[in-house]
Amino acid sequence: MSKLKQSITYAFGAFGHDAFYAALTTYFITFVTSQLLETPNGGQVNAWLIGIITTLVVTIRVVEIFFDPFLGALVDNTHTRWGKFKPWIMGGAIISSIALVLIFSNFFGLTATHPIVYLVLFVIVFVIADFSYSVLDVAFWGLLPSLSLDSDSRASISSIARFGSTLGGTGVAVVLVPLNVWFSHIFAHTQGSEQTRAGWLGFAIVIAALSLVGALLTCWGTQEGQDAIRKNTQKTSFRDIFRIIGKNDQLMWTALAYLLFAFGFSTTNSMIVYYFRYVLGKPESYSLVGVVEAVLGILAVVSFPTLQRLVTRKRVYLYSVVIEVVGYILFIFSGRSVTLALVATGLCYVAQPLVFLVVLNTISDCVEYGQLKLGTRNESVTLTVRPLIDKLAGSFSTAIVSFAAVSAGMTGSATAADISNTGVTQFKGFMLYMPLVLIVISAIVFALKVTLTEGRHEEIVKKLETKLRPETEVSMEASVVQSPSGDTVEETASVTVESKPNTTDTAEKN
Repeated sequence: MSKLKQSITYAFGAFGHDAFYAALTTYFITFVTSQLLETPNGGQVNAWLIGIITTLVVTIRVVEIFFDPFLGALVDNTHTRWGKFKPWIMGGAIISSIALVLIFSNFFGLTATHPIVYLVLFVIVFVIADFSYSVLDVAFWGLLPSLSLDSDSRASISSIARFGSTLGGTGVAVVLVPLNVWFSHIFAHTQGSEQTRAGWLGFAIVIAALSLVGALLTCWGTQEGQDAIRKNTQKTSFRDIFRIIGKNDQLMWTALAYLLFAFGFSTTNSMIVYYFRYVLGKPESYSLVGVVEAVLGILAVVSFPTLQRLVTRKRVYLYSVVIEVVGYILFIFSGRSVTLALVATGLCYVAQPLVFLVVLNTISDCVEYGQLKLGTRNESVTLTVRPLIDKLAGSFSTAIVSFAAVSAGMTGSATAADISNTGVTQFKGFMLYMPLVLIVISAIVFALKVTLTEGRHEEIVKKLETKLRPETEVSMEASVVQSPSGDTVEETASVTVESKPNTTDTAEKN
């Protein structure tokens, strides 16, 4: 299988994957607070339903998160002619795409006529959407460590994949308003820049199609590696899942650092669309955010393999956080300047992909670290930690964004002129100050506790290769014997040594 083909098709999958994630986590709550519940005179009912829907979304996602490790075990225990990952990638993409379109509708007007019926249907469909996306997410990123055992090669593949995911995630911000307006013209026969529920539905259909096509290309163009290290697996029982995760100390410290970072960044990222609409009063300028994010994010992703080789992964993480902090400080002092807000946003967005790649590659290396330490390989269970954290952070940020938006009056048809100074100050506290503190703590944890460097991972792979060499080896031993005449004769004997891979050595300690 061509490495270029694998990288490109994996990147296409990441493109649709992150476009879907952005729609589900960042923009769905915007749809709910702005237009899903918009009625001529239902202000109080709308506010009540917004609170109920937000609570349901957060509850469902938090409960579902605890099932992710079990989904990882399910994928790890899968053995088919197509490998362990592809059936779940394709199946998850089909189901989640259909469900996404449904949740971006009002179920034929039920929000206004039968809100309770709507809530019941919403819970069912949202659970299906979230769980099927989780299966897709676990299998998609779990595929990465199976494509290569080398840290540099993984960095290259993950960087190309992140290039695709950056285009997918940031592209949503670019096309959101134009697509919404265009579909509003087609379905609702509106004029000008008016956005409608029908426009949001058209937007969801496009994103669902991108996710489906990306998954199909990934399944077609990638191939799992076959070697002794990857064959060092055994059936993962559900009772062993949390032992596998909990005893991998480097995985746990990386997870904690990333949770703090992702929670902070996700909160800010979800609130920027509100900032441009209700604080700056420039909703049309929000498309520029997507352009800035895409350009700088791509530059960051392309530079990652080189940066990793020059300064090491850990320093890339720490330097990225410094850039992020500068962006937050600039945001705090940007006032109502669109230009300064875009510059601040750019600094935050150029840092986030680098942090993501550091974490993704570190967690991928934790597969081999855990394999040496615990005696068996668990790819999907280990890789579930990263999407689990993203979803947990997204759930918390959704609750905060909804609370902050409703408290500040940033709902329905409100404009920047309707928002008080107190509301703006309160909103900035949630959007900027709290995330800034979380991100700084994240850097401290990563700097002090994460010790799984590229060099250490290379040593671990060599140890695994030595332990898991082929079962039969032939070695030649030479011995020197004395002949009756006093001459020395070198006698060589062929010795066949039967050995099996040692899969239970747990000598790798902290």
